[in-house]
Amino acid sequence: MKNIAVGLATLPFLATGAFAAQPEPWQYRFQPAATGIMHEITWFEQYTLWFIVPITILVMLLLAWCILRFRASANPTPSRTSHNTLIEVLWTVGPVIVLLFLAVPSFQLLTAQYTPSEEPELTIKATGVQWYWDYEYQFDEPLSFTSLMLQEGDRATAGKEDKGEYPRLLAVDNEIVVPVDTTVRVLVTASDVIHAFAMPAFGVKVDAVPGRINETWFKAEKEGLYYGQCSELCGKDHAFMPIAIRVVAKNQYDTWIAAARDDLAGANRALMAAIEAKTKVASAGQ
Repeated sequence: MKNIAVGLATLPFLATGAFAAQPEPWQYRFQPAATGIMHEITWFEQYTLWFIVPITILVMLLLAWCILRFRASANPTPSRTSHNTLIEVLWTVGPVIVLLFLAVPSFQLLTAQYTPSEEPELTIKATGVQWYWDYEYQFDEPLSFTSLMLQEGDRATAGKEDKGEYPRLLAVDNEIVVPVDTTVRVLVTASDVIHAFAMPAFGVKVDAVPGRINETWFKAEKEGLYYGQCSELCGKDHAFMPIAIRVVAKNQYDTWIAAARDDLAGANRALMAAIEAKTKVASAGQ
């Protein structure tokens, strides 16, 4: 039943062809899930509502009944009953059972969030800085670069004038690039104050603490450009240190990583051109 629910939750995401995720105006639900963990989180949120909604309605009805039934005008002589064994058993055992139904899948999800199902093929170190991110691909010859929020005046130079794909205050000059269907380990730390590395569509949120390395992981299922932000109050420009992860085909990633070692800006432009060409071909085929 759990797998069926997770599968149904992905249908709108697959049907719309929205292979990327970002915040939307007046959004009140999760972003479309792009990893297995986020599918699990979405399922768990829907699962808990089956407990929260009935309990809330029951409590509201009990309050209304008490207000109407036991108001002074309707009940001038109040009861002096101090104990009721049945009621006390029910309000003790009932919550315990509910908590067990919530705790078991909660612990399973928490374990899965920190336990990759396979050995990560790629490791990236993310360092939070006031107020931007430094990334380092952990190879024998590491690839390092800084990711800054894209300034409005730099859009034309970067080829990122489309605000639908590169939204204001979320787009960056250099995105993290990872291959699709690949387990990626992220080592998270900070150089000054506490930050937080958060990517909603991936179900990832972990604190970046100076002097300490925290670890998380993800395995993106769909190609596209995904956005997150620092989610820990870290100073005056806290709102201006976005995170952008571009998920691409494995051959595109291999080409990009080889070129990025010598010319990061050129590699990014070539990757964007390849993605745009692939999109046009796919659109023409439809």
